[in-house]
Amino acid sequence: MRDIADELRTWVGSETFALAMVVRTWKSSPRPAGTMMAVNKRGEVLGSLSGGCVEGAVYELAREVMTDGKTRMAHYGVGADDAFAVGLSCGGQLDVVITCVGDQGTNAEVLGRSLDLLDEDRALTLGIPLPTSGIWPADTNEEGGLTAVGTATNFSVFTDLELHRCQSESSEFLSEVFYVREEPRPRFLVFGAIDYAQSLAEAAAFCGYEVTVCDARPVFATAARFPATNVVVEWPHRYLARQIAEGRVHRSTVIAVLTHDMKFDVPLLKVALRSPAEYVGALGSRRTHTVRVESLKEAGVPGELIRRLHAPIGLDLGAETPQETAISIMSEVIQLKRQGTGDPLSAIDGAIHRPVGVEYAAV
Repeated sequence: MRDIADELRTWVGSETFALAMVVRTWKSSPRPAGTMMAVNKRGEVLGSLSGGCVEGAVYELAREVMTDGKTRMAHYGVGADDAFAVGLSCGGQLDVVITCVGDQGTNAEVLGRSLDLLDEDRALTLGIPLPTSGIWPADTNEEGGLTAVGTATNFSVFTDLELHRCQSESSEFLSEVFYVREEPRPRFLVFGAIDYAQSLAEAAAFCGYEVTVCDARPVFATAARFPATNVVVEWPHRYLARQIAEGRVHRSTVIAVLTHDMKFDVPLLKVALRSPAEYVGALGSRRTHTVRVESLKEAGVPGELIRRLHAPIGLDLGAETPQETAISIMSEVIQLKRQGTGDPLSAIDGAIHRPVGVEYAAV
């Protein structure tokens, strides 16, 4: 939902539209369960469910949903006779639920609250009712087609505290409803307001991170150089220590140290390598990294923590420019996050798309 949140907000409460969501996938489906697409009565479309494979068919079902208000459940997969008919030519399969959201009523209110929680960077769980029970087709049924039609029912949304209470108090919490989890936007902390930081901040924001650039030098750390980015003028190790103390550094947080200056790097990395952040990387040549490691050892940082450090930062793409270096760094971050191999896809076998966690699925 986050990828269409800004545009969706302009629709919620002001017009009728159909909301489509992937609720189950098999094999090489390109988008995970929880992916959303919306269609309004003017024919405008937000989002994508499969990268182009089934959007046309879902669009037509969305128009039917807006006409009669009934929720549709559809199954799409590669056809046995024609791989380029309605379906997924990549060989995957997916189930989609399409339901109506009116300009008034509970669903619009619930979606509006969900968007508010996203704006506040709070975790939420959104529940989308399914048309009927027992809707899943057998795994051997790969043909696309309408699976179920049912009366539209109300969405639900829960904060973590509300979700815990519902699970504790209700044995029917997961009945005939698909639940999708939206986590707070992960943070990307860039230390060192250099030219490489400008490109990295843009790339990280493009990949969905909330980006902060921190540098002790006010002449470099300016809003003009880093538009649409949180800019902090402070000694990096002090800022990071305070963020950790306030509980704002999590496992999903990325820390990129770009200063390659020991007076900044060593005190900062002493804090960063003890933080919950899964990825800590540092820019610099191999010679700089050798000096950095010795300095960290002299500062009392244990070897097992130093081995956490991704340095020199990034994957070997042959990057030269700041823009190419930003792509190299983001490639390593994504590889670690998604547990990829880093090898060319043409050189390996197996699934291209790995499962993405959705904590609450339909039952």
